[in-house]
Amino acid sequence: MGTGFEGLARWLVKTVYRIERQGCWDSVPAEGGAVLVSNHVSYVDAAIIAACAGRPIRFVMDHRIFASKMFGWLFRRLRAIPIAPAKEDGVLKERAFAEVAAALAQGDLVCIFPEGRLSPTGGLQSFQHGVERIVRETPVPVVPVALHGLWGSVFSRAKRSAGSTWTDHLRRRVRAVCGTPVAPLAVSCTLLEQRVRALEEGA
Repeated sequence: MGTGFEGLARWLVKTVYRIERQGCWDSVPAEGGAVLVSNHVSYVDAAIIAACAGRPIRFVMDHRIFASKMFGWLFRRLRAIPIAPAKEDGVLKERAFAEVAAALAQGDLVCIFPEGRLSPTGGLQSFQHGVERIVRETPVPVVPVALHGLWGSVFSRAKRSAGSTWTDHLRRRVRAVCGTPVAPLAVSCTLLEQRVRALEEGA
């Protein structure tokens, strides 16, 4: 993803939302491989994080969201990496892990949503163990992120009141809170879930 598209993504999401960057975004490595982990509450989470991180990101996301008619073009331009559960498509799952390893090895910043799906309630779901495999195969720091204010928006799974339209959500206030990096040897899905939950709860 070139800097021109980064600027476009930033302009688009900032036109729709009022984004506040909080926490330790300056601690995201300026270069070299690293992983961001975030809660997953809307279809535009990737664009929000891309607008805040300050460097190109490769996103790992559910293959169905990657293929969505509304935002598929955006995810392709962000060079997102589609992934599927082994029971659905084991080949695609292994291809995704291989692509993540290659991206990290060449110094890319990769973002994953360890819940594995959009939140159906707005709350944080249990983290899956894929992040442990990623860091075990390619040891890099992991940076926790929590997104606030997207649940209830038109791009989340929250039920909207009768008569509401997407224009009712324009200029919605969104916060992206970044935590401090976790060293590769300390990474576990339990610890990362705790870190993201603490950021989500404002601790």
